[in-house]
Amino acid sequence: MADALQNSVELKEFFQNYRTKFQNKLLSEAVNVKDKIDEILTVGNIDLITNAHKLVGYIIDGQEEELRIFAKQEGIAWATHSIDLSFKLEWIQAIRRTLWTFIEKFSEEMKKELAPDFFQLEQAVNTGLDSFLNTFFINYSTYKDSLLLAHRQLVENLSVPIIPINSSVCILPLIGTIDFFRTNILEEKVLTEIGRSRIQTLIIDMSGIADMEIEVIHHLMKIIDGTAMMGCKSVITGLRAEVVRKMINLDLKFDQKTKTLGTLQQALKEYLVS
Repeated sequence: MADALQNSVELKEFFQNYRTKFQNKLLSEAVNVKDKIDEILTVGNIDLITNAHKLVGYIIDGQEEELRIFAKQEGIAWATHSIDLSFKLEWIQAIRRTLWTFIEKFSEEMKKELAPDFFQLEQAVNTGLDSFLNTFFINYSTYKDSLLLAHRQLVENLSVPIIPINSSVCILPLIGTIDFFRTNILEEKVLTEIGRSRIQTLIIDMSGIADMEIEVIHHLMKIIDGTAMMGCKSVITGLRAEVVRKMINLDLKFDQKTKTLGTLQQALKEYLVS
């Protein structure tokens, strides 16, 4: 890319001399972004104007590795702060148009005939911008996926908080809505933790669940059966009337080894007696 920009020193000097005019033209090209510049700076500490000059400098100098690193940093920054990608796309296309406008001005003012090398120049400039965008989006997507995975794992851990009381007894307080997705997480976490921690008694407190769908009740009962298969006794506390009514209508019963108590306090009193 550097070979194609034989006049890179003079061209860079030209852009430095016309720095203010360049950014004014850039802002006029980026219609939707210009009103978001201060907001993006505040939210993500991303200075679009300074970064535009930096990007142009890397392209003119043919600094491919620096361009790649810069694109990676930008991708991660935009992903971290969840800034609308449409602004980035408009901004880069505005930089592309403005860059070519000023290359034309450079040719006219310096009386440099760029025609013989035009296709090399066009390839170098556009390849640089396309390479930046490609690296930016790859890193944006990769980092965004890692953030979503970390967030999902956090939600999963919070949605199935197995709390150890002593070496053999744990409490699983269920709060909020229990849907199909959450019961799948529940099954995996409960069975894994029983095997890992050798839990002998699992107290499942359901006082925070007002109601459950029929499919969820069926799944929950299978999970309880699974804990019994692993040698862990289940104690159900705090069942609400709405849930019990559904179980009665469906003629569902817990396994005989599964104990039910009215409140979590009753279970703690019984299973934590020293």
